Amino acid sequence: MAKRDFYDILGVDKSADSATIKKAYRKVAIKYHPDKNPDNKEAEEKFKEAAEAYEVLSDPDKKAKYDRFGHAGMNGGGGFSGGNMNMDDIFQQFGHMFGDQGSPFDSFFGGGGRASGQRARGQKGNNIRIKVGLSLSEIQNGVTKKIKVKKNVTCGQCDGSGAKDSQSTQTCSTCNGGGYVRQVKNTFLGQMQTTGLCPTCQGAGTKITATCGKCKGEGTTYDEETIEIEIPAGVEAGMQLSMRGKGNAGKRGGPKGDLLINIEEKPHDDFSRDGQNIIYDLFLNFADAALGTSVEVPTLSGKVKIKVPPGTPAGKIFRLREKGLPSVQAYGKGDQLINVNIWTPKQLNAEEKALMEKLRTMPNFQPAPGDKEKGFFERMKDYFN
Repeated sequence: MAKRDFYDILGVDKSADSATIKKAYRKVAIKYHPDKNPDNKEAEEKFKEAAEAYEVLSDPDKKAKYDRFGHAGMNGGGGFSGGNMNMDDIFQQFGHMFGDQGSPFDSFFGGGGRASGQRARGQKGNNIRIKVGLSLSEIQNGVTKKIKVKKNVTCGQCDGSGAKDSQSTQTCSTCNGGGYVRQVKNTFLGQMQTTGLCPTCQGAGTKITATCGKCKGEGTTYDEETIEIEIPAGVEAGMQLSMRGKGNAGKRGGPKGDLLINIEEKPHDDFSRDGQNIIYDLFLNFADAALGTSVEVPTLSGKVKIKVPPGTPAGKIFRLREKGLPSVQAYGKGDQLINVNIWTPKQLNAEEKALMEKLRTMPNFQPAPGDKEKGFFERMKDYFN
């Protein structure tokens, strides 16, 4: 099923500022919060959907990519990090919105607003950034890359708990296992209650009495993992893709960070790129340009033959329709633009010089008064207009 537009989900315009987006998310989140809609799967999905929309629209970089590319620009699989969120991820990720490290929904409902049975988790793992270089052929067709990434992974001996064994943990006495503590502060508006991560257990809800011998209580070890990355056709240099949960493992059972993939474009021997269009420089000798000829030119999908009509000037642009790159949103393909250059020999023998001297004096080889050759970018402008 196609994803709904993020602006429609939150009920805001594209011109909405960050404060308006935050306010709109808060309104939708309250409406569909699990505590207000127990055992309501539809409300739960709308709650997740709102978090997904807010995750993107509250981030200037993600918002810019979404405005330009839509859902297809968020990652290689057409979705993005928010699409795989569970309830605990949402509570963990957006706690900073309300000035504390606890659940934002504690502020909505005056405390105690967490869905039943949910508890804070350990420290979230850091994101990992990598660069992936792609050829134009890979960009044209899309590609699956297998990348080896060195990172923190969940400790296999303690399964991420950091404890020596199941008897080596006890319920945190500060938060009584809840992972959060509440504080009441006196302000000029009266008493205000805030919620934050437990300072003793850092949200884990438990205290370790004997640490794991392999990870020394961290819950993670350093290792290498091979990750398969699906990159869609039509991506551009500078675009960032995201794979949720493929970053560093969190400490003591905390959620994993994300893998952020920055796209780089490898230079091509024959082509340059202008958006979805591919540009190829064709060099003709003077005789072929004057008399006309047929030549083979390379494309990303193989060689094709084109006709060069008699009298073709330097700077003429031929177009091969849909021989360029696809849109990342699958809205058609670009063209291949063939820019004609006239090749001039640097050295001539006596016979060639004599022939050129004779041609130079003939009327048809003299430029007409007022003739002026346009520059390449002027010709490109004419092409697009």
